[in-house]
Amino acid sequence: MSTAHTGTGPEPGHVVVIGGGIAGLAAAHRLLAGGARVTLLESSGRLGGKLLAGDIAGVPVDLGAESMLARRPEAVELARAVGLGERLQPPGTATASLWTRGALRPMPKGHVMGVPGDLGPLAASGVLSPEGLARIEQDRTLPATEAGDDVGVGAYVAARLGREVVDRLVEPLLGGVYAGDAYRISMRAAVPQLFEAARRGGSLIEGVRALQERTAATVPGGPAATGPVFMGLAGGIGTLPGAVADAVRRSGGEILLHTPVHELAPAGGGWRVRAGDRWLTADAVVLAVPAPAAAGLLRTGAPAAAGVLDAVEYASMALVTMAFRRADLPAVPGGSGFLVPPVDGRRIKASTFASHKWNWIAEAGPDLFVLRTSLGRYGDDADLARDDADLVALSRTDLGEAVGLTARPVAATVTRWDAGLPQYTVGHVDRVARIRAAVAGLPAPLRVCGALYDGVGIPACVGSARQAADEVLGTLAAGSSGGE
Repeated sequence: MSTAHTGTGPEPGHVVVIGGGIAGLAAAHRLLAGGARVTLLESSGRLGGKLLAGDIAGVPVDLGAESMLARRPEAVELARAVGLGERLQPPGTATASLWTRGALRPMPKGHVMGVPGDLGPLAASGVLSPEGLARIEQDRTLPATEAGDDVGVGAYVAARLGREVVDRLVEPLLGGVYAGDAYRISMRAAVPQLFEAARRGGSLIEGVRALQERTAATVPGGPAATGPVFMGLAGGIGTLPGAVADAVRRSGGEILLHTPVHELAPAGGGWRVRAGDRWLTADAVVLAVPAPAAAGLLRTGAPAAAGVLDAVEYASMALVTMAFRRADLPAVPGGSGFLVPPVDGRRIKASTFASHKWNWIAEAGPDLFVLRTSLGRYGDDADLARDDADLVALSRTDLGEAVGLTARPVAATVTRWDAGLPQYTVGHVDRVARIRAAVAGLPAPLRVCGALYDGVGIPACVGSARQAADEVLGTLAAGSSGGE
């Protein structure tokens, strides 16, 4: 990766960033820090993409992504850089459950994305049947299972440990990230540390245990010194895009909403960008848009990249956020909420007890209890055709069975994320490499970033934006830029 421009030498020039989600905003922020002049174009009237702040019954909440991985630093660093450092908060509780086999059961500890390294907590949790636990023991004596260049997480884990581990542990955990099918999701892309353990062969349980021991050994002070796994923002993660946009504007960047991009055309070592009803001239472009939009813009200049992008699949989902009077509720279980294995046949896929999980929500609505559910996943989105009232009713029915909730909410809102999450199917890493190689060969600098490349989480999106911005800055600084 190239380093950012230091402010010495030639001006890197004018860069157009297409897409105003967190990746596009982070790229613009990075480019401005490197000395470029930046114009960000967003087709809709709102910035932030899948990050969306809202409120319910007067309480601020997130209506999209609600937390970010803190042990990967990019998103936390960005929040601090745009003045939100004092609002960073870890969850008030990180204890989650699984609603499976007819009961809420504690999430077993000692696993890597559901693959156990220690069978004791798993056996004690009651998540697996005796038959499922017995099947896991075969892992120690089975011959090696070939992982190849890539393999589906579910397929490999089922071969080693049995389908029950996948269906009741791996599936809900991966589903919480990708809203996808664990049997189709790439192990190499989604759980690379597990893929390396798989490639070494032998017992998968022993491989996970060795991975955990190596991880603990690399952290000074051991696991207790690693700090929170996740972080949120008081007021909601959805406030991050606005803060980044403000920082971009303060640094001289231009942000244009309601400005769809219709065409990219090479021009004199740079680009002409048809945006809305006008043409812009740029020395470089950063594409931070979903696969269909990126494919459309690259179809003429980089047909190989467009062809790969056309094949990317997406999952749709809906979030149902509800507020209840605390006085109307039974004793809601502690913890941050629960995941639901699809094999159990429920309508909801997860529920977050937001008033437990985030202290700022509890403080803003002390007489209310806010929670949310999610519905829909790849290949299981029929319920999303129902109207909002039906999705609220389906959620309440499942919550009644799971935690005894019978009260009516004082407010409810449904947020739909149609085609919101790219699917990292087997071969994803190689497909991303082909896309990047194709755009790197264009006659003028263009880079891609966002959720469909290196991870769907906020830090991964920010990290891919940094990489794209730094490569553009390095390319422009090495040449003779002359953007208008």
